[in-house]
Amino acid sequence: MMLEKIRESVIAGTWYPGNPQELTQEIQRYLSRVQDTPLGGRLKALIVPHAGYMYSGGVAAHAYKLLLQQSFDRVIVVAPSHRAFFQGASVYDLGGYRTPLGVVPLDHEIVGQLKKESDAIRYVPQADAQEHALEIQLPFLQVALGEFRLTPVIMGEQTLENCQQLAAAVSRVCQGKDVLLVASTDLSHFHPYEKAKQLDQVVVDRLKDFDPIALEAALRRGECEACGGGPMTAVLMAAREIGANKVRILQYANSGDVTGDKSRVVGYLSAAVIDNPGKVPRNAGANHHRVGVDLGLTDDDKVCLHSIARGAIQNRLRAGSQGEVPAPSAHLKEHRGAFVTLKIGGALRGCIGCITPRAPLHRIVGDMAVQAAFCDPRFQPLTLEELERIDLEISVLTLFQDIQSPEEIEVGRHGLFICRGPHSGLLLPQVATEHKWDRIAFLEWTCQKAGLPKDAWKEPETRIQVFSADVF
Repeated sequence: MMLEKIRESVIAGTWYPGNPQELTQEIQRYLSRVQDTPLGGRLKALIVPHAGYMYSGGVAAHAYKLLLQQSFDRVIVVAPSHRAFFQGASVYDLGGYRTPLGVVPLDHEIVGQLKKESDAIRYVPQADAQEHALEIQLPFLQVALGEFRLTPVIMGEQTLENCQQLAAAVSRVCQGKDVLLVASTDLSHFHPYEKAKQLDQVVVDRLKDFDPIALEAALRRGECEACGGGPMTAVLMAAREIGANKVRILQYANSGDVTGDKSRVVGYLSAAVIDNPGKVPRNAGANHHRVGVDLGLTDDDKVCLHSIARGAIQNRLRAGSQGEVPAPSAHLKEHRGAFVTLKIGGALRGCIGCITPRAPLHRIVGDMAVQAAFCDPRFQPLTLEELERIDLEISVLTLFQDIQSPEEIEVGRHGLFICRGPHSGLLLPQVATEHKWDRIAFLEWTCQKAGLPKDAWKEPETRIQVFSADVF
C-alpha cells in the first residue's frame, strides 16, 4: 500500500493566520457577522473569492455561513491555476491537504472516478505546488463542516471546451452522491472602483440568469473579468446537471471597500447555487404549456430571432439569397446550437438544427431556418404561397450530457440524442410532450429515429445523451 504524501500549506501565516487558534477565531469572527438567512432550497454549489482573508474573508463568509444550515461530508473544490499553464485539469491524488487546522483527507473514490472520466483530468505536479486559490478555501470549510473528504481540482487552460469536459465529468461522478461543489474565483483586477463595479456587474447578471455559456462568452469577449472564470463556468454547468435551478447572489464587494484605496481594486463575490423546489420551471411537466428551460433570452431577443428566421426564408424566396441580419444584442452573438421548426396548420413542414455551438446564435438561427424551409429531405422546398402560413418555432439548445441511467430523463425538460455505431437520432423536448409520451416511449421513438430497434436504448453500447432547450 502506497504511503500518502500530504500536501503542505504554502500560504499559512501570510494569506491567513498560521496559528490554529488565531485562524479559527478569525474565521468565526467573519461568520458571526453574517446574518442567518433561509436558503430556500438544497445547496449544490458555492462561488467564493480566494484573496487573503483580510481582503475577501468577509465576502467568503456569506457563502460558508450556509454550511452551518446544510452539512456535507464530500466537497469538490475547483480552482484556477495562477502559476502553471497546462491543458485540462489537475486533481491531486497523493494524499490530503494540510492547513493549520489539520489534514483534510482526499476523497479517493471521487478522485479516482474523475481521472477515469477523462484523459484531460490527471495529476499535474506543478499545478498545486504554489497555488493559493484552492488551499485558501480549506480552513473555512474545516470550521464550517468539521470533517469532510476533499476532491481538489485545479483547472488549466480555461476554454469553453475544457469547461464542458470538466463539468460533464464532475456531474457524472456526483450522480447519486450528496457532494458540495465550490468554485474559487476573484473578479476584476486592478481597475478604478467604479469601472470594477461595472465589469463585475456583468458577472452578477450572468449568474442571476444561471447562464454559464453566456458567462463564458462575456469573459472571452472582455466584457467582464474573473481569474477563476473557467472553474466558475464549469461548476455552474455541473450544478445544473445535478439538479440546481437557481443562483442566489450572497455578497459583492471589492478591495476598495476594505482598504479605502479605490484607485486599483479587486472584485469579490459569493453566491449559492441551489435546487429550489419553489422555483417551478416553465417546463415543469408534460402537461404544462411550455417545455424546456429558460436560458435568459429576453422577449426582445426572441422576437428578433423570429424576425431573423422569417426574414432569412423570405430573402431566399424573393431574392435567391439569405441576406445578412445583424444581431442586436450580446445574447444573440453567443455560440449556441439551435433548431428551427416550421409548421402549417399544426402539421410539420420542416425541421433542421445544428447541435454544436459552432457559430453565433443569430447566424445559426438564420441558417437553420433556410435549411428547414428548403433542405429538409422529407419535404418539398417551401413556396412563396406557403410563407405567410408557416408557424415558426425556435429551440435554443443547452449542452449535451451523457446519462448513466434512463431514470435521469425528465420528460418535459430533456430532449434525447441516441447513437450507436453509424446510427444516431435526436428528438427535441417538446416532441415528447406534444405526443404525450412517457420516458420509455420517448426512448423508443428516439431509437427508431436513429434507425435502431426500439429497444436499443437498453443495450450498453448505445449512447444516450440528454439536453434541454429554450423553446419559443
